[in-house]
Amino acid sequence: MSTKMTDADWANALAVFRASLPRRGAKARDDRLFLEALHYFSVDNVTRRALPERFGKWNSIWNRFDRLSKAGVFAEFFDHLANLSSRHI
Repeated sequence: MSTKMTDADWANALAVFRASLPRRGAKARDDRLFLEALHYFSVDNVTRRALPERFGKWNSIWNRFDRLSKAGVFAEFFDHLANLSSRHI
């Protein structure tokens, strides 16, 4: 199974992710790098402390993930992706 995403896939995912983010608060510097870190964490089944340095500080990634999860951002993000997916079937 391939988990590589094309640039077009990333563009779509980032548009949906950014639409799911809260309107207030500081804007992150690199949403794609953040999502790539989460993808790496999920696919490679590593602990958060084992993320490669290229993704940034593991604790910053974890704190952002935790904060956004509690705010319901990922639930909304995946709902939007599911709706887009069902339209293409």
